[in-house]
Amino acid sequence: MGNLYRAISADGSAFAAVLDAKNIVSEIEKIHKSSAVVTAGLGRLTIAASLMGYMLKGEENSITLRIDADGPTGQLMAVADYCGNVKSCVTNPVVEIPLNNAGKLDVSSAVGKNGTLSVVKDLGLREPYVGVIPLVSGEIAEDIANYYATSEQIPTVCALGVLVDTDLSVKAAGGYLIQLLPFASEECISAIEKNIANIKPISTLLDEGASPQEIADMLLAGLNPNELDSASPIYKCDCSRHRTEEILLSIGKKELENIAAEGNDTEVSCHFCGKNYVFTAAEIAQLANGACENK
Repeated sequence: MGNLYRAISADGSAFAAVLDAKNIVSEIEKIHKSSAVVTAGLGRLTIAASLMGYMLKGEENSITLRIDADGPTGQLMAVADYCGNVKSCVTNPVVEIPLNNAGKLDVSSAVGKNGTLSVVKDLGLREPYVGVIPLVSGEIAEDIANYYATSEQIPTVCALGVLVDTDLSVKAAGGYLIQLLPFASEECISAIEKNIANIKPISTLLDEGASPQEIADMLLAGLNPNELDSASPIYKCDCSRHRTEEILLSIGKKELENIAAEGNDTEVSCHFCGKNYVFTAAEIAQLANGACENK
């Protein structure tokens, strides 16, 4: 369970959302059995999705973040609902590359620096909102901030961090978003810039025991912050046998008949949680009949 806290400045011109996501990212490592650099990269994207998902309004709203780049991890994806509950997957969960020049996990090289960040918001309308921008660095936090500046014209500061221990367990993980409203004063902007310049990395703060509320107060220091709300998002996959059947139906009647004719069980694995759904040849044949009736 994560710990998400949001605060707003007294004049309402700036707000900060902070998430302690150690348990969420630990679940990622457990499910995907990811190497350290992939845990860090996918963890960052997942944290961002949770923070952004919690900003949605409707119960049926969701947000999907997807990175398609030239790094060895392949595609990274994270999906969050309006409560900040989130799930994520990656094409290649095990990637081994050298540390960067600072002696830290080289997330940008693992993810790739050449590619795109796609943001898909399903707001219950006829068509989802889709924003696609080129990656800035592949470090993910900078790419999220650039998305807001480019696609939504909202000045945003984003920090994301995952601290992986030598045994590949997650020591600390979390992130924050700070956003300014159009009427933010120069004094407000200057205060936030000063606070950001003096604050430690988010993963360090969390590892040292700072709470999301304490971190939000640091980010909005001098602006008399007040609590907006708090939440406890979790890693949550909503896959089911019924949804898996719908996916199988989408491949078409003829393909289902070919699979059924082989006479073997068909196993479908969820990319987000690893759960396996097994269908007998008879069940596949029944689905093929259903696909025919629906046309």
